[in-house]
Amino acid sequence: MTNPADPSGSTRATEAPEATAVAPPLTARRRVLYAGVAGAAALGGAGLAWWKFQPHAMEPGAEQALWGMEFDKPEGGALALQSFAGKPLLLNFWATWCPPCVDELPMLNAFYREQSPNGWQVLGLAIDQPSAVRKFLQRIPLDFPVGLAGLGGTDLGRSLGNLTGGLPFTVVLGGAGKVLHRKMGQITPQDLQQWAALR
Repeated sequence: MTNPADPSGSTRATEAPEATAVAPPLTARRRVLYAGVAGAAALGGAGLAWWKFQPHAMEPGAEQALWGMEFDKPEGGALALQSFAGKPLLLNFWATWCPPCVDELPMLNAFYREQSPNGWQVLGLAIDQPSAVRKFLQRIPLDFPVGLAGLGGTDLGRSLGNLTGGLPFTVVLGGAGKVLHRKMGQITPQDLQQWAALR
């Protein structure tokens, strides 16, 4: 077949014009860009949330300082941490205004009743106003002792690795007085089951 545009009368076929890459419309590029930014933000947020809810390194000497502390009891009198030495201790930082804290108190109470014959102790440190704690305990009495830690309890929690001051925060100490486990956030029955095997 002769190419009419070719004066030489050559029989070569007409070449198709080269295909050119068409840039995606601006809105499609924006969507891809926004999706990338949103994905990076989500990953960053998830990483920050993970970091926030993980116990961090304890301050040097925090364990020793803990055993020298003393707190007022809601019913009056003093509660010395030293009186808990020598047996495993579950130390729970909580507040009356913290729903997950209040939700886990019955589990802690049951753990105390079940495990105290095995040597376990439980101590709740209330990061709260004394009057609010007294009123709360009149409505919902607990079998285990409670100390009024106030804002100083937040500093104690930070020294034990709770850098954000979030509640609830639980520290498990062995009979030798060393921290065996720490948990940020609400405890589960599985946590308590695992901790019961620690010494």
